[in-house]
Amino acid sequence: MLDFAIFAVTFVIILVGAVLYLYPSSRRASGIPGFNPADEKDGNLQDIVNRGSLHEFLVSLHQEFGSVASFWFGSRPVVSLGCVEQLRQHINPNHTTDSFETMLKSLLGYQSGIQSGVSEAVMRKKVYETAINNSVKNNFPLVLKLVEELVGKWSSFPDDQHIPLCAHLLGLAMKTVTQLALGERFKDDTAVISFRKNHDAIWSEIGKGYLDGSLEKSASRKGHYEKALSEMEAVLLSLVKERKAQRKQTVFVDGLLQSSLTERQIMEDCMVFTLAGCVIAANLCIWALHFLSTSEEVQDKLYQELEEVLGSEPLSLDKISQLRYCQQVLNETVRTAKLTPVAARLQEVEGKVDQHVIPKETLVIYSLGVILQDADTWSTPYMFNPDRFEEESVRKTFCLLGFSGNQTCPELRFAYTVATVLLSTLVRQLKLHKLKGQVVEVKSELVSSPKDETWITVSKRN
Repeated sequence: MLDFAIFAVTFVIILVGAVLYLYPSSRRASGIPGFNPADEKDGNLQDIVNRGSLHEFLVSLHQEFGSVASFWFGSRPVVSLGCVEQLRQHINPNHTTDSFETMLKSLLGYQSGIQSGVSEAVMRKKVYETAINNSVKNNFPLVLKLVEELVGKWSSFPDDQHIPLCAHLLGLAMKTVTQLALGERFKDDTAVISFRKNHDAIWSEIGKGYLDGSLEKSASRKGHYEKALSEMEAVLLSLVKERKAQRKQTVFVDGLLQSSLTERQIMEDCMVFTLAGCVIAANLCIWALHFLSTSEEVQDKLYQELEEVLGSEPLSLDKISQLRYCQQVLNETVRTAKLTPVAARLQEVEGKVDQHVIPKETLVIYSLGVILQDADTWSTPYMFNPDRFEEESVRKTFCLLGFSGNQTCPELRFAYTVATVLLSTLVRQLKLHKLKGQVVEVKSELVSSPKDETWITVSKRN
């Protein structure tokens, strides 16, 4: 599990975890510049730990060795690509599974789907994505209602009241995901709070516990994690049986029940969606509001689009595609925050990038966090500027990185919908203001989040 330890902290798109163990370690010299292994057994693990995250390690790697660089992941050589041009050259045919879903299942110890054939993997991916899409369509009014409740609460605050974005938006995401995924049982705040306690315990240990190996060294922490996982699985399994008996067809779990998946497989898919869907949606919303609070100009431009497209009417699903500037704001949020900083694939056939040959079965990392703030790719890369996405070349680059188009993970597409509802409701009623002197730092883990609570104030629009 040491290899998975590092990647649990940083991967949003990662290859099937189990496949790393199906091939023997290779000591073939690739000829690609990079770090030598610091340790015969662990490779550059300690270097990664010392940097604080795989993303920070990759930043230093590419600064020293250029856009194509290598390091050692345990006893395996790894190639990292840190430039758009190199990503364009890299061809890899493995697109049959949702690798974020597969990564989480591997870390949680779920084997169903990991070792299945291509046709079964494609079928299961389609069932999963269709269930999410149908749940959003069936429950869009509920998403609007939950957002309106939060915005109404903020509207009642005095202008100088500090609003904790992380606390409030994690709460919104948890309510939204549980009700859309699992049904009306989670209209009860008590059920949501209990579910969130276990959710947070699991997500936290998937990150820090696997990074430094401390989970295995602490019996109390490991016991707490296993208890949380067991309790959450029991809740999900009971819900699967309950919804199966009710024969409803309104939420995510109902869509899975229409397929040939077993109850155990359905429980696992519910676990992945509730874990990942909540964290990605919450952090996309947190970063979007934080960046908006720093630019009155962007807020006003977004307000004008919302007024032109929606007027005084609430957002509807068919109107989302017309909110082009809102899409640009969210795209720029993902880019500036490095929302998902690393992706990876297994090189299934021998490949070549520039003059470098990448042997078959090499693990290839896409250093997205490096690329998203590369000055050769983006003008003023550290500036929040949604206008950059007016250019077709910029949109194509963003799509190439997997943040838009057919390769976007379903959890991120879901998050975009929730965030669009939030912005369309909030910006038409309130202005957002940053706190003077507040410094917001990024914690680049599985999904990038603020290191500390992030605060804003709001005031009513005239």
